[in-house]
Amino acid sequence: MRYMPTADQDKETARPAAQRRSQYRDILAQCVLLTLRELFGADEFGVLDSVALNGFVDDNDPATGRRAQVFLATVMATRSAFSTLNLELVNAVDCLVDGLRGQLSARPDQRAAVRPGRLPSNVGSGVASHGGDDEEPDLYEMDPIEFESLVAELFRAMGMQAVTTQRSNDGGVDVDAVDPTPIRGGKIVVQVKRYRNTVPPTAVRDLYGTVQSVGANKGVLVTTSGFGPGSHNFANGKPLELVSGAELVDLLHRHGLRGRRGDAGHGAAPQHAAPHVPDPGGDDHYVLGMSWSGDVALDVCAMVCCGNRVLSDDHFVFFNNPRTPDGSVCTVADNSHDKAAIRVAFDAIPRAADRLVLVAAIDPSVNPQADLAGFTDASIRLLDTTGAEVDRLSVSDGRPGETALVLGSFRRRASSDWEFVAGGKGYTGGLGSMIQEYGVTVS
Repeated sequence: MRYMPTADQDKETARPAAQRRSQYRDILAQCVLLTLRELFGADEFGVLDSVALNGFVDDNDPATGRRAQVFLATVMATRSAFSTLNLELVNAVDCLVDGLRGQLSARPDQRAAVRPGRLPSNVGSGVASHGGDDEEPDLYEMDPIEFESLVAELFRAMGMQAVTTQRSNDGGVDVDAVDPTPIRGGKIVVQVKRYRNTVPPTAVRDLYGTVQSVGANKGVLVTTSGFGPGSHNFANGKPLELVSGAELVDLLHRHGLRGRRGDAGHGAAPQHAAPHVPDPGGDDHYVLGMSWSGDVALDVCAMVCCGNRVLSDDHFVFFNNPRTPDGSVCTVADNSHDKAAIRVAFDAIPRAADRLVLVAAIDPSVNPQADLAGFTDASIRLLDTTGAEVDRLSVSDGRPGETALVLGSFRRRASSDWEFVAGGKGYTGGLGSMIQEYGVTVS
């Protein structure tokens, strides 16, 4: 409103559309934050762990023209995250979208809808926890059918349609899901593995076969444990997604569901047990069998590293130090099918390490004048405990003048799984110059 003294009257002037939209979004965000504050504030006994909140208007849906609830805002807020906010100083829109990872319509004035995170109809009666019971269910101890129901509930909480399959004739599918998102959505088949040990690559291969046989857009394998590098390398480039136990617990908590893996994250005191030294004949290792063309004699070595620094000189495995102190990485002398081999128990590699680096270098005692020009067609065979080849990893060829080469590294993901990253960096100063770069003491 603007007062016009010559006419002694007020004149209305419309605000610019962009300004109106910005103010509308800010008010909507403030309403959501206020509602969350009132809900958590009214919970005097602290029984609310998280709140799923959707804001909608009753209007004609622009997409259908029919009367409907048009959702303009949605958020899943945990008490721990909300309690850290200083609401007097936040920008409401930034706080809702970035701070709480909620969604807010970009054009609420035009009823541009967002997908609600959770709806009351999506809450399964046997899955959601209520009341003052602070005991999170142990995923390892869950009944298999209840665990599958929990995974289906998670998919529904993520905005998908999901149902568990019948126990017989399910074709290897535990949960059928549909992602309604245009273009990237579609039919998803889900397999659930309530394991304590690493999921074998054969399970990932079976899932891929199921995806192809049923014509699904995507396959998801969910487990309480983890996956080895063979599984990740097979899934790479395929319509497959692998969800480890750590990622599963994080997704459950982010979407208002509950679950833990044993005593992890449950307030239990850490157990200072003796380090696990894998049995060379046990069931928790892979063998990395290496081969190449040419008659050049090479030493193949491994370094257990954090970044580009070896944990200690004892974590450099080569002919004079055939195993790490914990036994998680060791050389294999009796592998007749490969030119060199290393046995690795990935689950036993120290938590301080985030990669296992594999290198090859000219053996100066056999070929003092040689270089890596004859190192071609190289590969690493990934063998499981039965000796079956689960994957074959290609590595870079050598180049004239180089006498040492980084073949590649297995890197620990945030989920604690491992994936292979090819190398290729060469050195002209032999093994000594290479390992010095990684912090190994050369005498």
